[in-house]
Amino acid sequence: MAGTTLAEKLWRSHVVPTGEAGEEDLLYIDLHLLHELNTPVAFDRLDRAGRRVRRPELTLGTEDHNTPTRDIRRQIEDPAARHQVQLMRQNCERHGIPHYRLGEMGQGIVHVIAPELGLTHPGMTVVCCDSHTTTLGAFGCLAFGIGTTQVEHVLATQTLPLRRPGDMRVTVDGVLPAGSTAKDLVLALISQIGTAAGQGRIVEYRGEAISALSMESRMTVCNMTVEAGSRAGIIAPDETTFAYLRGRPHAPSAERWPAEEAYWRTLRTDPDAVFEREVHLDASTVRPHVTWGTNPAQAVPLDGVVPDPATQQDSVLRQAAERALDYMGLAPGTAMREVPVDAVFIGSCTNSRIEDLRQAADVLRGRRVADGVEVILVPGSEAVREQARAEGLDEVFAAAGIELRHAGCSMCAAVNEDRLGAGRRAASTTNRNYEGRQGKGARTHLVSPAVAAATAVAGHLCAPEDLEA
Repeated sequence: MAGTTLAEKLWRSHVVPTGEAGEEDLLYIDLHLLHELNTPVAFDRLDRAGRRVRRPELTLGTEDHNTPTRDIRRQIEDPAARHQVQLMRQNCERHGIPHYRLGEMGQGIVHVIAPELGLTHPGMTVVCCDSHTTTLGAFGCLAFGIGTTQVEHVLATQTLPLRRPGDMRVTVDGVLPAGSTAKDLVLALISQIGTAAGQGRIVEYRGEAISALSMESRMTVCNMTVEAGSRAGIIAPDETTFAYLRGRPHAPSAERWPAEEAYWRTLRTDPDAVFEREVHLDASTVRPHVTWGTNPAQAVPLDGVVPDPATQQDSVLRQAAERALDYMGLAPGTAMREVPVDAVFIGSCTNSRIEDLRQAADVLRGRRVADGVEVILVPGSEAVREQARAEGLDEVFAAAGIELRHAGCSMCAAVNEDRLGAGRRAASTTNRNYEGRQGKGARTHLVSPAVAAATAVAGHLCAPEDLEA
């Protein structure tokens, strides 16, 4: 009999016995994360049914999507957005759910604050009404996004009926070259396997290059797992995981730590486990990447050119490429380094942690943003912002002509006032580049924080190594 994958082990350990056989399991949820954008309807349904939140202490709310990032003391301009935030506050207070408000030290993007608070432990199940909950799989969690109806179910029962996904493994061997980052790695991977490769599956990442990544870089990889169509991404916990968690506010106490760590060390895929699909990537071949189209798979190395759709044999992919180039206003054969930008966005749940801000600052130190380029730099949490200030990164940014804003999703989702105008082009550290993602008619190129910072200085897509010393 074949061994068991890590994902299957975690799944089995959370199945609630019901005595009924069916296609779905009833899964116990260890942590339920909420933000203001997608939860009002769930609470309304809960109230109409006369139910209370089953485990408010296992639930956490934060304000991130609609929040302003400049003057956080002023009233949110959009009435609908303002109402969503008000409902979030009322619902959390009424049900006794811990909640971080705009400007509070714990506030920030939901996928950023949960790890920094030490809430995401190996072996947990974590859900949120947001597809990029996959970020938290970096800790050896089963973490995935859910819909509004499912939010209501978890609020009421702390469980969720689900069909177990299949298993896929991505092995990344070798060493990432200097100048290449986790964002480049995951863009290279998705450009190779496509946006549907992980559909209906949980992707486990392993290999020398994955083990060498910091926790923040692992979160970047797992964050974009969903862009390959997968249900979740997961990385087995190791010494890097334990070091990150130790001492955080909600990490196990010193007394409990040895037992918890001993359990966490058992969370491994069996050597003889079988995966539905196996993918291998040589990290040494990964160069800085950039998207040219309107999905993350439409990406090439930064030193490459815009591909010609005519060379694509698959008619569906060819038509998609033709439409993407029309929307992006690009011609086949154009060198990516020659593409000018109007704006740069550094932020989002993919790349807004202190590691990301440090990368950007390293490039910007002693340099200025090019004339005519707008730069929006938004930390993932107020704690990240304060850490950046403590390290003097805000002074580096200011000298370059960039304001270090307050925490929020900002221009990633463009549901607050941070958005691009029609026809404007941006280098962005976010995770999605579909039509209109960062504003109606806006054109988005996905890049790493280092490439974004270099692009801000040059005024066109480029890598830090392209800049003059």
